[in-house]
Amino acid sequence: MNWFNHMVAHLLPYVPKPIVGFFSKHYIAGDKLEDAVRVVKELNANRMMATIDVLGEEVKNKEQSLQAVERYKQVLKVIAAEKLDSNISLKPTHMGLKINREFCYNNILEMVKEAAHFRNFVRIDMEDATTTDDTIDIYLRLKKEYTNLGTVLQAYLRRTVHDVNRLIPYQANLRLCKGIYNEKREIAYKDKSIIKCNFSYCLEKLLSNGCYVGIATHDEKLVWEALKLIDKLALKPDQYEFQMLLGVDHELRRIIVNSGHRLRVYVPFGTDWFGYSTRRLKENPAIAGHIMRSIIHRWMGRKM
Repeated sequence: MNWFNHMVAHLLPYVPKPIVGFFSKHYIAGDKLEDAVRVVKELNANRMMATIDVLGEEVKNKEQSLQAVERYKQVLKVIAAEKLDSNISLKPTHMGLKINREFCYNNILEMVKEAAHFRNFVRIDMEDATTTDDTIDIYLRLKKEYTNLGTVLQAYLRRTVHDVNRLIPYQANLRLCKGIYNEKREIAYKDKSIIKCNFSYCLEKLLSNGCYVGIATHDEKLVWEALKLIDKLALKPDQYEFQMLLGVDHELRRIIVNSGHRLRVYVPFGTDWFGYSTRRLKENPAIAGHIMRSIIHRWMGRKM
């Protein structure tokens, strides 16, 4: 039924939001900050770290970005008050990148300063390829003065090896993931085996050169490649971490943690979940297909 899963995932952007919301509950803590706090406490109790993300992207006006900044400040205060083992992740377009680059920079700067006050960390997420240059430039500009921040590289982009080479001299703190945005072939690799090879190659370059890497993957082959590198380089657990999404492969998460490795789970919350959810479900169509089949079976059962 693989064809069914992919068909469902492809049609998700055209499905009414309430149905997509039903699909996406696996990936999202809930609408409210209290939901994220509850989930993070559960993760911490199971020896897992977290990064909290306030859902939102591609804002249309400055007021939306300023509201997001205040929301993130509240998140940082709650993390400190509740003594959670969590940092924060934010998207540049949520901070206003598509409105004005300097406005975005100042918003992220404010978040980095606020996080430093609480001795916390900010991960600047990477979005589609139109934002890559600006995101890296903002990160490097902030890194001249602050150390409590990192950004993300995506292994499916053809440019990523160049970006790795550029960032190594800065001892960058990076999340390395495959990448999920729909890009043209001239920009991104389409062959899954090449993407995996590029992920492994970039990871080896980064770890070999002393960069701290959040190894963000649910692919057990890539987890094995990472474990091989960790062993080869004799790295200590505080020199890297694994990262996974909320709601994905709980068993693999436990295996990694029980083997003595640090692992951080991405915990998004908020009402602006549609874009995030459709990308997640398109990345993992088996979940969408499974849920859709359950809905169909229940509906057919009521008709019988």
